[in-house]
Amino acid sequence: MRILTTLFVLLWVCLLPLHAQQVEQADSLLSNRMDGLVDRMLPRGSNVGALFVDLATGRTIYDYQSDMLSRPASTMKLVTAVTALSGRGAGKAFRTEVWYTGRIERDTLHGDLYVVGGFDPEFTEDDLQMLADSVCRLPFSVLSGRVYGDVSAKDSLYWGSGWLWDDNPSAFQPYLSPLMLEKGTVRVLALPGKRAGEPATVMCTPESGYCRIVNRTRTNTRSAGPFRVTRDWMHNSNDILVSGNVSATQARVINVFAPERLFMQAFVERLRQGGLRCDTAYAFAELRRDTAEAVLVAAHETGEQAVLGQMLKESDNLNAEAMLWRTGAQVAGHRRVTAKDGLKETRRLIERLGLSPADYRLADGCGLSHYDYLSPRLLVELLRYAYSRTEVFQKLYKALPVSGVDGTLKYRMGYGTPGFRNVFAKTGSYTGVSSLAGYLKTRSGRWVAFAIMNQNSLSGRQARALQDELCMEVITGW
Repeated sequence: MRILTTLFVLLWVCLLPLHAQQVEQADSLLSNRMDGLVDRMLPRGSNVGALFVDLATGRTIYDYQSDMLSRPASTMKLVTAVTALSGRGAGKAFRTEVWYTGRIERDTLHGDLYVVGGFDPEFTEDDLQMLADSVCRLPFSVLSGRVYGDVSAKDSLYWGSGWLWDDNPSAFQPYLSPLMLEKGTVRVLALPGKRAGEPATVMCTPESGYCRIVNRTRTNTRSAGPFRVTRDWMHNSNDILVSGNVSATQARVINVFAPERLFMQAFVERLRQGGLRCDTAYAFAELRRDTAEAVLVAAHETGEQAVLGQMLKESDNLNAEAMLWRTGAQVAGHRRVTAKDGLKETRRLIERLGLSPADYRLADGCGLSHYDYLSPRLLVELLRYAYSRTEVFQKLYKALPVSGVDGTLKYRMGYGTPGFRNVFAKTGSYTGVSSLAGYLKTRSGRWVAFAIMNQNSLSGRQARALQDELCMEVITGW
């Protein structure tokens, strides 16, 4: 028996170098095939950085210029997400509150109402109605004071550093405020009239007196030009200009300037509809909670996972910025939080990873900024960090788009390809930039963290094709 054991050990020792050599050769072949994909598929005149790392062993599967600095576009949302999920306030809901100050005598509140914003980017008309109904059920029907909005949680800068001014009034370019209603946007619906040439019927939601519709449409009149919805954003006007031919139902969504005013206008209108007699002229002021007269009467909460899911699966810029500012607010412990307060937490996390924040440029939370500069290595290190912490990874994994299934990966690596349901990643794109970063699962059951960052490519389609092929090569070959 001892002889057999000795022979087995000797055989194993002899075969170990051979096995290691075979593994090394396989790794080399995979790396060569991926180099070939880059050579053949990289859009002309562009560049790319990529890194794939086995999460179980920490081995680098493929490295191509992984320290190259690139603009991340919406893969910046991964940085914001991992920072928020790792911070002190992780797990807390986004909360909007209604308070009153003063005293109630008979049918009158001798005091004021305050709506306190908490950066909830998913706050809807139904949520607003719920808050208004809660107030209208209180034991008074007359408000002698005023209705105030408290937006003191944030500074007055409503856009991120390096955002493009002429993306306005697109819905993806939000004005950030602690008080948001329907993401600070309005939905314009146009219905054809009964006769050609007459104006279409135009409606705007959420309903409020904050926005005024200027209707310049014509029904079934091709000479009126294409249907268009805009506003005089150069002068911060919220007059909604609707023009052009309407031959079928049309809908558009655009942002509004000063969304906290849209919120407050709609809130006061719903209070009055509910029977509360109050001044229609709302104002803004900070609630003093340290007085005995301050009473919390209603609140609405949106869970962190709901905000995170919309942020990553649908690449929602407002949700990412709200997450960044909320992270800053939880750590800073003061009012009028700035983007820098949130980004400080990101820099602290980068240092914990053993990297230097000075090697990167962080400007916002969603990636709209053209000042952001990251590397594939940084993204992969953040993904590895998240994977190593169950409480972080479970939330992040659940919120990521799934290839061929949902979110921004719904139509990529679909059914019948090796990538189908095997890639869980965040996309990022605007003119000249296309990125993909996240996790993938190989056919052999291994988990891999990866980041691919294409720069200076005017063909997003070609850049995405290269990203997909690199992922599928690892899925089938690792």
